Amino acid sequence: MNITKAVIPAAGLGTRFLPYTKSVPKELLPIMGKAAIQLIIEEGIASGITEFEIIANKDKHAIIDYLSPNTHLDTLLHKMGKEKNINDINAIISKTQFNYIAQPEPLGLGHAILMAEETIKNEYFGVFLPDEIMSEHIPALRQLIEIAKKYNASVIAVQEVSAETVSSYGIVAIQQQLESDLFEINNLIEKPTQDQAPSNLAIVGRYILSPDIFNALRNIKPGAGNEIQLTDGITTMMNSGERVLAYKINNVRHDIGNPLGWLQANLYYGLSDPEYSPQLKNYIKKIITKI
Repeated sequence: MNITKAVIPAAGLGTRFLPYTKSVPKELLPIMGKAAIQLIIEEGIASGITEFEIIANKDKHAIIDYLSPNTHLDTLLHKMGKEKNINDINAIISKTQFNYIAQPEPLGLGHAILMAEETIKNEYFGVFLPDEIMSEHIPALRQLIEIAKKYNASVIAVQEVSAETVSSYGIVAIQQQLESDLFEINNLIEKPTQDQAPSNLAIVGRYILSPDIFNALRNIKPGAGNEIQLTDGITTMMNSGERVLAYKINNVRHDIGNPLGWLQANLYYGLSDPEYSPQLKNYIKKIITKI
């Protein structure tokens, strides 16, 4: 099993960041000088991904611009002696393939994944939800890839959440524990009530999926929110004999799909940066007593 492709669903409207997202896609929200989608792509490259299928709508041209060469800017920065400011993204552009796939209507995460079938073909592949930024020495997706290869199975990243928040996530039902933090599952429930939740293990935006998911997504009916839900597709795939595992990752995770999560991510990365950390800590101490 050689996993080198990943899907990034990026067709969302970013309504929680309006009016900013009227003109700038939420995937380009800055996290300490880098667009959020760049952090996702860097995790993918560190996990062995060389080709990204970006599912976008017609208003996401700025993402294409961000992930394309800009020789005019390169020339200007070189003359100014500031080319290092763009070296990281240029290195990504030079060694990575990006395919842009249109999702004309926001019909759900499952529908977005289905749009990538022609480029994924008959391969296992990764999925990154771009609202989920994860930090750790071992990239989250690489951990899932290793498990997928070992067990020849699809793998979903999960983390424990409080009972009060299960209704905000897809929740997995455990069939058996295979290793520390690794579980075989037999069901997934999208946004259950506390009484309906089969566990407190929530799906957190990283997947390795079998190509069988495409046939499952084509044959399911719209679910929660009248959308094609990825969780329903995965459940259908399991019912057809595909083995699906859940791996509890310990990576630091930020949900930047809302303003608070985005602010927290910037604080985390700022405090982790040796250049900015001392000044940022002093600033926090200075203002904390005045607010």
